[in-house]
Amino acid sequence: MNGRIGIVWNSLRSNVMRPSFRVVATFWLLVVPIFIPHTSVQAEKPAKIVFISGKPSHGRMKHEHRAGNMILADALDRSGLDVETVLVPLLGYPEDPSVFEDAATVVIFCTGHQGHVLNPHLAEFDALMNSGVGVVMIHWATEAEKGEPGQKFLQWMGGFCDLDWSVNPHWTPHFTDFPEHPVANGLKPFEIDDEWYYHMRFVDDMKGVTPILADLPPPNTLRRPDGPRSGNPTVRRAVAAGEKQVVAWAYERPSGGRGFGFTGAHNHVSWLDENFRTVVLNGILWTAHVEVPESGCPSPKVSDVHIQANLDPVVHKQKVSK
Repeated sequence: MNGRIGIVWNSLRSNVMRPSFRVVATFWLLVVPIFIPHTSVQAEKPAKIVFISGKPSHGRMKHEHRAGNMILADALDRSGLDVETVLVPLLGYPEDPSVFEDAATVVIFCTGHQGHVLNPHLAEFDALMNSGVGVVMIHWATEAEKGEPGQKFLQWMGGFCDLDWSVNPHWTPHFTDFPEHPVANGLKPFEIDDEWYYHMRFVDDMKGVTPILADLPPPNTLRRPDGPRSGNPTVRRAVAAGEKQVVAWAYERPSGGRGFGFTGAHNHVSWLDENFRTVVLNGILWTAHVEVPESGCPSPKVSDVHIQANLDPVVHKQKVSK
Protein backbone atom coordinates (compact mmCIF):
# COMPACT_ATOMS: atom_id res chain seq x y z
CA MET A 1 0.00 0.00 0.00
CA ASN A 2 1.20 3.51 -0.83
CA GLY A 3 2.84 5.04 2.28
CA ARG A 4 0.66 8.14 2.30
CA ILE A 5 -2.51 6.17 1.75
CA GLY A 6 -1.61 3.61 4.47
CA ILE A 7 -1.02 6.32 7.09
CA VAL A 8 -4.37 7.95 6.34
CA TRP A 9 -6.22 4.63 6.39
CA ASN A 10 -4.72 3.41 9.70
CA SER A 11 -5.56 6.75 11.30
CA LEU A 12 -9.13 6.43 10.17
CA ARG A 13 -9.45 2.87 11.42
CA SER A 14 -8.32 3.86 14.93
CA ASN A 15 -11.24 6.28 15.28
CA VAL A 16 -14.88 5.60 16.02
CA MET A 17 -16.37 6.57 12.72
CA ARG A 18 -19.54 8.52 12.41
CA PRO A 19 -21.45 7.93 9.15
CA SER A 20 -20.21 11.19 7.70
CA PHE A 21 -16.64 10.21 8.54
CA ARG A 22 -16.99 6.90 6.72
CA VAL A 23 -17.76 8.89 3.60
CA VAL A 24 -14.45 10.73 3.94
CA ALA A 25 -12.60 7.45 4.37
CA THR A 26 -14.21 6.05 1.26
CA PHE A 27 -13.20 9.18 -0.66
CA TRP A 28 -9.52 8.72 0.26
CA LEU A 29 -9.56 5.07 -0.71
CA LEU A 30 -11.18 5.64 -4.06
CA VAL A 31 -9.67 8.93 -5.16
CA VAL A 32 -6.16 9.13 -3.77
CA PRO A 33 -4.81 5.92 -5.37
CA ILE A 34 -6.01 7.16 -8.75
CA PHE A 35 -4.71 10.71 -8.35
CA ILE A 36 -1.09 9.95 -7.46
CA PRO A 37 -0.21 7.67 -10.42
CA HIS A 38 -1.98 10.11 -12.75
CA THR A 39 0.33 12.92 -11.59
CA SER A 40 3.48 10.90 -12.29
CA VAL A 41 2.28 9.89 -15.76
CA GLN A 42 1.50 13.48 -16.68
CA ALA A 43 4.93 14.81 -15.63
CA GLU A 44 6.40 16.66 -18.59
CA LYS A 45 9.72 15.61 -20.04
CA PRO A 46 12.52 18.16 -20.62
CA ALA A 47 12.50 19.75 -24.06
CA LYS A 48 14.88 17.69 -26.19
CA ILE A 49 17.27 19.74 -28.35
CA VAL A 50 19.22 17.87 -31.02
CA PHE A 51 22.43 19.38 -32.43
CA ILE A 52 23.71 18.42 -35.90
CA SER A 53 27.27 19.50 -36.78
CA GLY A 54 28.69 19.55 -40.30
CA LYS A 55 32.12 18.42 -41.37
CA PRO A 56 35.00 20.94 -41.50
CA SER A 57 34.63 23.39 -44.37
CA HIS A 58 37.12 26.20 -43.63
CA GLY A 59 40.40 26.79 -41.87
CA ARG A 60 40.96 26.77 -38.14
CA MET A 61 38.66 29.02 -36.07
CA LYS A 62 36.28 29.44 -39.04
CA HIS A 63 33.03 27.52 -39.38
CA GLU A 64 33.76 25.50 -36.26
CA HIS A 65 30.46 23.64 -36.48
CA ARG A 66 31.01 21.07 -33.77
CA ALA A 67 32.81 23.37 -31.32
CA GLY A 68 30.18 26.08 -31.77
CA ASN A 69 27.36 23.62 -31.11
CA MET A 70 29.17 22.36 -28.02
CA ILE A 71 29.37 25.89 -26.59
CA LEU A 72 25.63 26.31 -27.12
CA ALA A 73 24.78 22.89 -25.68
CA ASP A 74 26.94 23.50 -22.62
CA ALA A 75 25.20 26.82 -21.97
CA LEU A 76 21.78 25.17 -22.20
CA ASP A 77 22.86 22.32 -19.93
CA ARG A 78 23.99 24.81 -17.31
CA SER A 79 21.04 27.19 -17.73
CA GLY A 80 18.85 25.53 -15.11
CA LEU A 81 16.01 25.38 -17.64
CA ASP A 82 14.02 22.23 -18.33
CA VAL A 83 15.91 21.13 -21.43
CA GLU A 84 17.90 18.11 -22.57
CA THR A 85 20.63 18.51 -25.19
CA VAL A 86 21.73 15.76 -27.54
CA LEU A 87 24.82 16.24 -29.70
CA VAL A 88 24.83 13.89 -32.68
CA PRO A 89 28.21 12.14 -32.18
CA LEU A 90 29.19 11.84 -35.83
CA LEU A 91 29.61 14.84 -38.10
CA GLY A 92 26.79 15.10 -40.59
CA TYR A 93 23.21 13.87 -40.66
CA PRO A 94 22.41 11.27 -37.96
CA GLU A 95 22.82 7.67 -39.07
CA ASP A 96 20.23 6.63 -36.49
CA PRO A 97 16.98 8.60 -37.02
CA SER A 98 15.74 7.57 -33.57
CA VAL A 99 17.73 10.53 -32.20
CA PHE A 100 14.85 12.72 -33.39
CA GLU A 101 12.26 10.89 -31.28
CA ASP A 102 10.53 13.37 -28.96
CA ALA A 103 12.77 16.20 -30.22
CA ALA A 104 11.44 19.70 -29.57
CA THR A 105 13.85 21.40 -31.96
CA VAL A 106 16.89 20.65 -34.13
CA VAL A 107 19.93 22.95 -34.37
CA ILE A 108 21.95 22.68 -37.59
CA PHE A 109 25.40 24.25 -38.07
CA CYS A 110 27.00 22.96 -41.26
CA THR A 111 28.14 23.62 -44.82
CA GLY A 112 25.39 25.06 -46.99
CA HIS A 113 24.10 24.91 -50.56
CA GLN A 114 25.21 21.75 -52.40
CA GLY A 115 27.01 20.44 -49.31
CA HIS A 116 24.09 20.88 -46.90
CA VAL A 117 23.51 17.87 -44.63
CA LEU A 118 19.76 18.02 -45.32
CA ASN A 119 19.93 17.72 -49.13
CA PRO A 120 19.74 13.89 -49.20
CA HIS A 121 17.14 13.85 -46.41
CA LEU A 122 14.60 16.51 -47.39
CA ALA A 123 11.57 14.22 -47.28
CA GLU A 124 12.26 12.70 -43.88
CA PHE A 125 13.22 16.05 -42.36
CA ASP A 126 10.11 17.61 -43.86
CA ALA A 127 8.01 14.99 -42.07
CA LEU A 128 9.74 15.99 -38.82
CA MET A 129 8.99 19.66 -39.46
CA ASN A 130 5.36 18.90 -40.32
CA SER A 131 5.01 17.24 -36.93
CA GLY A 132 5.75 20.60 -35.27
CA VAL A 133 9.42 20.17 -34.40
CA GLY A 134 11.38 23.43 -34.46
CA VAL A 135 14.55 24.17 -36.40
CA VAL A 136 17.51 26.53 -35.99
CA MET A 137 20.02 27.07 -38.78
CA ILE A 138 23.31 28.84 -38.17
CA HIS A 139 25.50 30.67 -40.69
CA TRP A 140 26.17 28.66 -43.88
CA ALA A 141 23.42 26.23 -42.91
CA THR A 142 20.95 28.98 -43.88
CA GLU A 143 22.07 28.72 -47.54
CA ALA A 144 19.92 26.39 -49.64
CA GLU A 145 19.96 25.40 -53.29
CA LYS A 146 17.24 26.79 -55.51
CA GLY A 147 14.29 24.53 -56.15
CA GLU A 148 13.01 22.05 -53.60
CA PRO A 149 15.63 22.74 -50.88
CA GLY A 150 14.93 26.47 -50.98
CA GLN A 151 11.17 25.93 -50.91
CA LYS A 152 11.48 23.63 -47.91
CA PHE A 153 13.65 26.15 -46.07
CA LEU A 154 10.96 28.79 -46.65
CA GLN A 155 8.36 26.46 -45.17
CA TRP A 156 10.52 25.49 -42.20
CA MET A 157 12.05 28.81 -41.14
CA GLY A 158 10.55 31.49 -43.37
CA GLY A 159 13.73 32.46 -45.20
CA PHE A 160 17.09 31.34 -46.52
CA CYS A 161 20.30 32.56 -48.09
CA ASP A 162 19.75 32.42 -51.86
CA LEU A 163 22.57 32.59 -54.41
CA ASP A 164 22.40 35.54 -56.85
CA TRP A 165 20.12 37.30 -54.37
CA SER A 166 21.83 37.20 -50.97
CA VAL A 167 25.40 38.30 -50.21
CA ASN A 168 28.06 37.21 -47.69
CA PRO A 169 30.38 40.12 -46.80
CA HIS A 170 32.37 40.57 -43.62
CA TRP A 171 31.16 43.67 -41.78
CA THR A 172 30.31 45.05 -38.35
CA PRO A 173 26.58 45.66 -37.86
CA HIS A 174 25.41 47.86 -35.00
CA PHE A 175 22.40 46.21 -33.40
CA THR A 176 20.56 48.84 -31.37
CA ASP A 177 16.83 48.16 -31.79
CA PHE A 178 15.12 44.90 -30.91
CA PRO A 179 11.51 43.78 -31.29
CA GLU A 180 9.12 42.77 -28.52
CA HIS A 181 9.75 39.09 -29.03
CA PRO A 182 11.02 36.30 -26.75
CA VAL A 183 14.11 35.74 -28.94
CA ALA A 184 15.14 39.33 -28.21
CA ASN A 185 14.79 38.96 -24.43
CA GLY A 186 17.76 40.31 -22.52
CA LEU A 187 19.56 41.71 -25.56
CA LYS A 188 21.54 44.93 -25.21
CA PRO A 189 22.98 46.99 -28.08
CA PHE A 190 26.07 45.30 -29.48
CA GLU A 191 28.28 45.19 -32.53
CA ILE A 192 30.53 42.44 -33.79
CA ASP A 193 32.64 41.81 -36.88
CA ASP A 194 31.61 38.63 -38.66
CA GLU A 195 30.50 37.33 -42.03
CA TRP A 196 26.88 38.40 -41.79
CA TYR A 197 24.86 37.23 -44.80
CA TYR A 198 22.06 39.58 -45.77
CA HIS A 199 19.29 40.21 -48.29
CA MET A 200 17.70 36.87 -47.43
CA ARG A 201 14.97 35.30 -49.53
CA PHE A 202 11.87 35.47 -47.33
CA VAL A 203 8.29 34.23 -47.59
CA ASP A 204 5.86 36.57 -49.34
CA ASP A 205 5.15 39.76 -47.38
CA MET A 206 7.35 38.42 -44.55
CA LYS A 207 4.21 36.74 -43.20
CA GLY A 208 5.07 35.02 -39.94
CA VAL A 209 8.61 36.45 -39.91
CA THR A 210 9.88 38.67 -37.10
CA PRO A 211 13.25 40.33 -37.75
CA ILE A 212 15.40 39.98 -34.62
CA LEU A 213 18.74 41.50 -35.73
CA ALA A 214 18.97 44.04 -38.54
CA ASP A 215 21.12 46.97 -39.64
CA LEU A 216 21.92 48.99 -42.76
CA PRO A 217 25.14 47.61 -44.28
CA PRO A 218 27.76 50.15 -45.32
CA PRO A 219 28.39 50.58 -49.06
CA ASN A 220 31.75 48.81 -48.86
CA THR A 221 29.96 45.50 -48.21
CA LEU A 222 29.07 45.58 -51.91
CA ARG A 223 32.46 46.64 -53.25
CA ARG A 224 32.97 43.30 -55.01
CA PRO A 225 31.69 42.77 -58.57
CA ASP A 226 28.35 41.06 -59.01
CA GLY A 227 28.49 37.34 -58.40
CA PRO A 228 26.58 34.46 -56.78
CA ARG A 229 27.41 35.66 -53.25
CA SER A 230 29.04 39.06 -53.79
CA GLY A 231 26.36 41.29 -55.25
CA ASN A 232 23.50 41.82 -57.69
CA PRO A 233 21.42 44.77 -58.90
CA THR A 234 18.54 44.07 -56.48
CA VAL A 235 20.63 44.04 -53.30
CA ARG A 236 22.53 47.13 -54.44
CA ARG A 237 19.27 49.04 -54.90
CA ALA A 238 18.03 47.92 -51.49
CA VAL A 239 21.14 49.13 -49.66
CA ALA A 240 21.25 52.37 -51.65
CA ALA A 241 17.63 52.99 -50.61
CA GLY A 242 18.60 52.69 -46.95
CA GLU A 243 16.77 49.42 -46.29
CA LYS A 244 17.95 47.71 -43.13
CA GLN A 245 18.98 44.12 -43.77
CA VAL A 246 17.81 41.25 -41.58
CA VAL A 247 20.53 38.86 -40.41
CA ALA A 248 18.56 36.94 -37.76
CA TRP A 249 14.84 36.19 -37.73
CA ALA A 250 12.13 34.15 -36.01
CA TYR A 251 9.38 32.41 -37.95
CA GLU A 252 5.97 31.11 -36.89
CA ARG A 253 4.83 28.45 -39.33
CA PRO A 254 1.13 28.39 -40.22
CA SER A 255 1.10 24.80 -38.96
CA GLY A 256 2.37 25.85 -35.52
CA GLY A 257 6.06 24.92 -35.74
CA ARG A 258 8.83 27.49 -35.37
CA GLY A 259 12.10 28.31 -37.11
CA PHE A 260 15.04 30.60 -36.39
CA GLY A 261 17.68 31.69 -38.88
CA PHE A 262 21.00 33.25 -37.85
CA THR A 263 23.58 34.24 -40.45
CA GLY A 264 26.58 35.05 -38.23
CA ALA A 265 29.17 32.65 -36.71
CA HIS A 266 31.76 32.46 -39.48
CA ASN A 267 34.29 33.58 -36.85
CA HIS A 268 34.47 31.15 -33.94
CA VAL A 269 35.62 33.94 -31.62
CA SER A 270 32.23 35.61 -32.02
CA TRP A 271 30.88 33.22 -29.37
CA LEU A 272 32.88 35.22 -26.81
CA ASP A 273 30.26 37.96 -27.07
CA GLU A 274 27.43 37.50 -24.56
CA ASN A 275 24.71 39.05 -26.73
CA PHE A 276 25.81 36.99 -29.72
CA ARG A 277 25.35 33.81 -27.67
CA THR A 278 22.15 34.97 -26.01
CA VAL A 279 20.22 35.63 -29.21
CA VAL A 280 21.04 32.16 -30.57
CA LEU A 281 20.25 30.45 -27.26
CA ASN A 282 16.97 32.36 -27.07
CA GLY A 283 16.17 31.25 -30.61
CA ILE A 284 16.80 27.63 -29.69
CA LEU A 285 14.54 27.83 -26.64
CA TRP A 286 11.79 29.60 -28.54
CA THR A 287 11.74 27.07 -31.37
CA ALA A 288 11.56 24.33 -28.72
CA HIS A 289 8.50 26.06 -27.17
CA VAL A 290 10.43 26.67 -23.95
CA GLU A 291 9.63 29.93 -22.20
CA VAL A 292 12.55 32.33 -22.66
CA PRO A 293 13.50 34.14 -19.42
CA GLU A 294 12.92 37.90 -19.53
CA SER A 295 16.64 38.47 -19.11
CA GLY A 296 17.44 35.96 -21.86
CA CYS A 297 18.79 32.44 -21.64
CA PRO A 298 21.40 32.20 -18.88
CA SER A 299 24.82 31.80 -20.43
CA PRO A 300 28.11 31.24 -18.60
CA LYS A 301 31.02 33.38 -19.71
CA VAL A 302 33.01 31.88 -22.56
CA SER A 303 36.78 32.27 -22.26
CA ASP A 304 39.61 31.87 -24.73
CA VAL A 305 40.12 28.40 -23.24
CA HIS A 306 36.59 27.43 -24.24
CA ILE A 307 37.09 28.90 -27.71
CA GLN A 308 40.23 26.85 -28.26
CA ALA A 309 38.60 23.62 -27.05
CA ASN A 310 37.01 21.02 -29.33
CA LEU A 311 38.23 22.58 -32.57
CA ASP A 312 38.12 20.48 -35.71
CA PRO A 313 41.48 18.87 -36.55
CA VAL A 314 43.46 20.57 -39.27
CA VAL A 315 43.46 18.40 -42.35
CA HIS A 316 46.66 18.66 -44.36
CA LYS A 317 46.45 17.68 -47.99
CA GLN A 318 48.96 15.03 -48.86
CA LYS A 319 51.30 15.59 -51.78
CA VAL A 320 50.73 13.24 -54.62
CA SER A 321 53.97 11.59 -55.73
CA LYS A 322 54.65 11.91 -59.43
